[in-house]
Amino acid sequence: MRRALLILTLVIAAAGAVALYVYTRPLPVLKIVTWSGAYGRAQRVAMIEPYRDVARVDTQPEEWDGDLAEVAHAVAAHTYNKGDVIDFELPKAVQACRQGLLEKFDAATLPAGQDGTAAASDFVPGAVGDCWVGSVAYSQILFFAKNTFSGPDPATLNDFFDTAKYPGPRAMRPIAKFNLEMALLADGVRPSDIYLTLSTEDGVARAFKKLDSIRPVLVWWRNPGEPARMIQDRRAVFATALNGDVFDARAALPGIIWDRQLYEFDVFAVPKGDPNKEMAMDFIRWATGSKPLAGVADWVALGPARRSSWPLVGKNPELGIAMTPYLPTGHFTDAFAVDDGWWLTHGPALEARFQAWMNAPN
Repeated sequence: MRRALLILTLVIAAAGAVALYVYTRPLPVLKIVTWSGAYGRAQRVAMIEPYRDVARVDTQPEEWDGDLAEVAHAVAAHTYNKGDVIDFELPKAVQACRQGLLEKFDAATLPAGQDGTAAASDFVPGAVGDCWVGSVAYSQILFFAKNTFSGPDPATLNDFFDTAKYPGPRAMRPIAKFNLEMALLADGVRPSDIYLTLSTEDGVARAFKKLDSIRPVLVWWRNPGEPARMIQDRRAVFATALNGDVFDARAALPGIIWDRQLYEFDVFAVPKGDPNKEMAMDFIRWATGSKPLAGVADWVALGPARRSSWPLVGKNPELGIAMTPYLPTGHFTDAFAVDDGWWLTHGPALEARFQAWMNAPN
């Protein structure tokens, strides 16, 4: 009996020692690189800090400005002090993946959505690639000035190009990407054929011909927030804009056209050779689950990259504003996925051609 009590006492003491060690030992450190401002804050609140408690990992947020040279240096020098998980804008992730700077990601390991939908069906098109997993979607949409036109307000991308029915200046960003896709979509090219068409000389000529139809009324914007101001002070009756401008201009909101919005992503990826690779991959799988993605969208006007998150988005905790109406994913019926891999290959030549077209005399 005494022997049994002694053994029991030793077992309890050992278990207590193990528990004490588990809960008092220094936590493993996972550095997560994101952005300054509201988006980075939203990720810290909805993803980075909650994961610390879920996985008992010391999650340390870092910030960067998107300079791919930082990632290339870390990989070449095998120094990963900056970060183990990096939030990329998708064009940079595509470039980094092609340069061998990122770990491959096994999409089969992504968990199902909260509603049981398999990840392969749950993530929206383009969100998951060889080296990344999409977090949020943002898009280019159209603004227009209300109470400007006779008859019904404009409602489609085609209306942007209809200068007879909707006369007045159109403001666009002076770059080839977005504008060439938009021109072909408005000219009747099927979404699935946009990049096949743009890969031919005839297709490029067709896009520029469509842009020529509005060229006499085009003006240009270059900075975030400028499109909304141009609409509000009547320098333009239409403007292309990133959807974040919708949220920022909500107090004096102009009309919005979501038809044929062109969307891209921010994505998570892991630098090649990172010694914390497995921990980093586990964070990505958790952070891109239904609830954490919805939690980010509660704070900022960025759409969750998986469909099962959409019904979970609520009101902004500080502003009390329902966020779904401001999200790209709240208007996704006719959304068009920009192919950043295609642009990485074809972009330089088309950009030079677009700038020459833009600067040529009318």
